[in-house]
Amino acid sequence: MKIFLTGGTGMVGRNIIALATKQGHEVYAPSRQELNLASIDDIKEKIESFQPDVVIHSAGLVGGIQANIAAPYDFCFENIQMGMNIVQGAFLAGVTKLINLGSSCMYPRFASNPLKEEMVLQGELEPTNEGYAIAKVATAKLAEYLSQQYGVLYKTYIPCNLYGYWDKFDPNKSHMIPAVIRKLDDAVKQQLDVVDIWGDGLARREFMFAEDLADFIVYSLSKFEQVPNNINIGIGQDYSINEYYQAVAKSVGYNGKFEHDLSKPAGMKQKLVDISKQTQLGWSPNTSLEMGIKKTYEFYLNEVL
Repeated sequence: MKIFLTGGTGMVGRNIIALATKQGHEVYAPSRQELNLASIDDIKEKIESFQPDVVIHSAGLVGGIQANIAAPYDFCFENIQMGMNIVQGAFLAGVTKLINLGSSCMYPRFASNPLKEEMVLQGELEPTNEGYAIAKVATAKLAEYLSQQYGVLYKTYIPCNLYGYWDKFDPNKSHMIPAVIRKLDDAVKQQLDVVDIWGDGLARREFMFAEDLADFIVYSLSKFEQVPNNINIGIGQDYSINEYYQAVAKSVGYNGKFEHDLSKPAGMKQKLVDISKQTQLGWSPNTSLEMGIKKTYEFYLNEVL
C-alpha cells in the first residue's frame, strides 16, 4: 500500500515509517523543505504526484504542559492550519482514505473516565492545553463532516499519551515520561538527593509506547472500512504521576526522594480512554510500561546523549 505521511520526522511519524516499511508498504514522508503544510496547493500537488492509497496526518506542533501554557496561540493556530490544509488538500487530490491523528486532550476536563469517543465537544476543555485541544477537535470535525457530505473515509484516531523511540527529551518542551527520564538520569549523574514533582503527583495518565500506536495504524489499514469515524487508541490502564516517577526511577537507577511542588499546575485529574472499539477490531498493545520505559531509556542513552 502507498502511504503519504505528514510529520515523518516526529516520534509518531518515525515509528510509522519504520513499521510500515518493514511490513512492505511504500511510505512517502516529505520533509518541511519538500512540503509546505501552510499551502493547500502544495499539499494537493505533492499528493497528486505520489497517488497514495491513504494519507496519514501526524504532523503537528506538540509539547508538554509547560510549552502549551507558554504558547497557546502557536499551538492552536499552527495545528488548525495544518489540519485544515491536509484534509482539504487530500480531498482535492482525490484521496478517499485519510487517518487524522487526534489527542486525548480533545476530551472535556470534567468528563467521566474512561473517555468515550462521543464525549468530544461535550464540555469545557482543560485550560493548560486548550489551544492545542481546540485545533485537534476542529480537524477531527472537518474530517467527519467531509466524510458525511462527500462519502470519503476520513477518520480520526485518538491516542492516549505517547512516549518512545524518537521522543523529545527537552525538559521544557517534552511530554512527561521523556522529561522524567532525562530529569532522573541527570539527578543520578549529579548525585541529587531530592527531585521535585509538579503538583501532588496524584493525577492519573495513560501512556502508550509509540511503536504500539504505529502497529495499530498499520494493522487498521486492512480493516479500514470497519474503523469508526473516531476511535480511541490506548492500553486501557492508567497510573498516577507518582507511579510513573517511581517506574522511571527504577529503570534509571535513581534512589533519592521526591518532593511535590504544589504551586505548579498538574492538568486534568485523569485521562483514561475507552478502548472498546479498538478491542472490537481485534487489536491490543504489546508493550508493558516497564518494557516501554526500558526501551525509551536505552534510546535516550544511545541516540540522544
